[in-house]
Amino acid sequence: MIALRTVGQLSRVTSLTRHITTNTVRHAEAAVASAGSAKLTIPVPEGTEKPADPKLVSIVDSIAQLNLLEVSELSTLLKRKLNLPDTAMMPAGFGAFAAGAGGAAPAAADEEEAAPKVVKTTFKVKLVKFDEKQKVALIKEVKNLLEGMNLVQAKKFVESAPTVVKEDIPKDEAEKLKEAFTKVGAVIEIE
Repeated sequence: MIALRTVGQLSRVTSLTRHITTNTVRHAEAAVASAGSAKLTIPVPEGTEKPADPKLVSIVDSIAQLNLLEVSELSTLLKRKLNLPDTAMMPAGFGAFAAGAGGAAPAAADEEEAAPKVVKTTFKVKLVKFDEKQKVALIKEVKNLLEGMNLVQAKKFVESAPTVVKEDIPKDEAEKLKEAFTKVGAVIEIE
């Protein structure tokens, strides 16, 4: 009787295993079928232009067919939908036309005042040329003022004039370098 129970249980286990295996295979086949139906996109090689999205191309084509009134209405609708401010844009060069009888000089002055003034904060010190009689003193000065240079490197540096001594330094440091090098016969430019 014990043997019959184990045979019965064995047959149930076997049928359960077949059922699980069959379901697993069906799920795997369904996954493969759904993956096959989804299109895989192939990446575009570097250096070539990426093809445009067909949806966007159709939108651009539709907008290109609109007349001027429809474009204006579209612009209004987009501003409302995207919550953009309804400000008038002034075309470039409009200030000169607005001056009219007042003359162009006041408009130019207004543009200069409105344009931010660029303040240069970093400078470049350039050794343009040097006095041959003071070459040795200049080499020693270069060795002392520029970090990590030995006499041979300083000599090659001086002889390669015109050359940049230092870049991206503040104005006061550039002035100090210029003063030190001009004392030993160098012609220095600060750019």
